[in-house]
Amino acid sequence: MPQPKKFKHDVRHSSGKAKVPASLNSLDHAGSSDQENDSGEVFQLSEVNLSTTPLSDQHLKILLKHVLVGCTLLVFKGSRPNEAGSEKEQRLAEVLSVRTTISPNQPEFYVHYCGFNKRLDEWVHYSKLDITKPIQYPKGVKNPLGGVEGSRTMDSKDLHDPAHKNSTARSARIRNGLHVSDSPSVRKKDQLDGSYWDSDEERKDHEPIRSSGSMTQNIHEISRVKNLSRVQIGQYEVEPWYFSPYPPEFSDSSLVYICEFCLCAYHKEICFRRHRSKCKLRHPPGKEIYRNKDISFFELDGRIQKPYCRWLGLLSKLFLDHKTLYYDMDPFLFYVMTQNDEYGCHILGYFSKEKESLENYNLACILTLPQHQRKGYGRLLIQFSYELSKIEKKNGSPEKPLSDLGLLSYRAYWSEAIVDYLLSLKRMDDRSAASVEQIAAATAITPLDIVHTLNTLGALKYYRNEFVLHLSDAIIEGFIRTSKKHRHVIDPSCIQWTPYSASTNQPRYIN
Repeated sequence: MPQPKKFKHDVRHSSGKAKVPASLNSLDHAGSSDQENDSGEVFQLSEVNLSTTPLSDQHLKILLKHVLVGCTLLVFKGSRPNEAGSEKEQRLAEVLSVRTTISPNQPEFYVHYCGFNKRLDEWVHYSKLDITKPIQYPKGVKNPLGGVEGSRTMDSKDLHDPAHKNSTARSARIRNGLHVSDSPSVRKKDQLDGSYWDSDEERKDHEPIRSSGSMTQNIHEISRVKNLSRVQIGQYEVEPWYFSPYPPEFSDSSLVYICEFCLCAYHKEICFRRHRSKCKLRHPPGKEIYRNKDISFFELDGRIQKPYCRWLGLLSKLFLDHKTLYYDMDPFLFYVMTQNDEYGCHILGYFSKEKESLENYNLACILTLPQHQRKGYGRLLIQFSYELSKIEKKNGSPEKPLSDLGLLSYRAYWSEAIVDYLLSLKRMDDRSAASVEQIAAATAITPLDIVHTLNTLGALKYYRNEFVLHLSDAIIEGFIRTSKKHRHVIDPSCIQWTPYSASTNQPRYIN
């Protein structure tokens, strides 16, 4: 088996010499032990470098009492705090969870960097926390030092404060193998919610909360921490972005192995090697509906290929935050894009759609695996979904809200498709078909998406009591520059597909 490529280097944690209690539960009543073991030593935290100075159990207990779930403080982004220039890489972060590692037995904090996407959330060693600066406690959470919530800097006086010694840290419990506080997280939602409306009020007016499809509405699902460190897919090692409900034993493994043909996951290498010696699958277990050069698309029915679709849902949840993982795959069709070679068909990405969508959505989830992003495959998936809509003779739109990366991809595709159609009319000197309805009929894009794209481009002008379309030189030059890039394009003549019909009694295909 070839040596896997490391797609993304994992963060190296500094290994201090300090020893901490085996469980955070031992910190609940540490005040009395602090008083008994108090030797009158003055401990000035502002003068301590946590990356080089070993802390006693007593001092670590006090440190962990200050840093609670929901606190906001500065975190070093360098590999070690004492590195040159690392102070310039401090970021404000909110603590979402606390745990103790098995080996070495030291505390780690799961932090969200304020103002950054959730995919950058990570577990950090306690030495990366800058506890010499003010710590902001969340509203409704009592300051462990006594007093009101708000900013507070730790100093040596706190070690001998009776109010501090009599205070108790909040109890912790184990969720999915991780030590997490019982109190709910006060984490704010991401600013990039995937919608393309200019304001929150406009988004709320046009995009009400959905109770069907694949959009998640569970805030506790969104705020859960990542449970896998790294996954190996074929020859790539990838760092997950979000939480995915894999079995609990997978959380303790430093590397999870995923078969790139059947998507079965294993947390032990010996089990994975045994599976690879027996797995005979070399392509997704569905009907191949498109092949052009080395790119293929396979259609899978969630009712027929249920095991594969469930594994695909678990894999995609590692990189999608705004979607709900459904174990009932029957209402969905999956279209998996692969790259073919002599060894088989290797998955690049996929999109799914509901068999019967009341809102006429032509896409529910879309994902290009991180190791294949920035290669034009995302646009290829979007174009293929609209080519299917053209065969169905329907206008389609993706399910809202879109992720931040999905929003950028769709904006780029809509702009190129609309400008290309308008320039073709200009070449034919036919301006009678330059209307939103005619553009929708030619591109299968919904009129609402077309109007939004034209507004974004600045091509929709109000002239003499009516709206007109105007393509500026900058828009045309940008389109020409983008068209010169070498990219994959869907050839509609290579599609061999018939629309899904719920009234069909016979199976659509046999594996």
